Amino acid sequence: MFDTTVCVIFVNMKNLSTGVKNILGLQLPSDPRWVNLAELELDEILTDHAYCEQKAAITCISLITKNSEKELLVDELSPIVTEEWGHFRMVIAELKKRNLKLGKQRKDVYVNSLIQFQKKDGSPQQRFLDQMLIMALIEARSCERFKRLSEGLDDLYMRNFYRKFMESEAGHYTLFITLAEHYLDKKVVRSRWTEWLKYEKELIQQMELRGDRIH
Repeated sequence: MFDTTVCVIFVNMKNLSTGVKNILGLQLPSDPRWVNLAELELDEILTDHAYCEQKAAITCISLITKNSEKELLVDELSPIVTEEWGHFRMVIAELKKRNLKLGKQRKDVYVNSLIQFQKKDGSPQQRFLDQMLIMALIEARSCERFKRLSEGLDDLYMRNFYRKFMESEAGHYTLFITLAEHYLDKKVVRSRWTEWLKYEKELIQQMELRGDRIH
């Protein structure tokens, strides 16, 4: 299993159950060549990154709207909306520094493929669980990609730029699992998370290696 310890150290782990601590971690690391490809297309990475942050903020707003009766979820995700939108603005500012425009949003093959694994015809509880876990998985993979950029880019400024994002995403992906555990049986959460990790591993193995996408 891929070691996500570097991401996890920024999280207050005492808030997670022992089971969650044991099962957190992607099963397959990104191909090391991805950083080299990304460095050649850093302008494209920034554009894709900006939209990733925008979609994260919008998704959190949607989760709050659909689950307004869940007080803890509303309390915890509300500041995440602000943080993700702040990240969007940070990436936009970096694009402007480089005299670049945001451009059009691209098709996100990774996220669309994850959505196909969601239990769309399950119970409301199953659908809620999958919504939480797909967000946790996206944030976990983002954390891993930001970690690689923060360590593998030649540009010191950009390494530091992406280290900030890595630290933030670490806290995000554990939060979604914590929320799932709060509202649902922990054994059910752990079992389904294991299924998601296996599916994501297979997806990463099959996807084309591209340097112009965060995922």
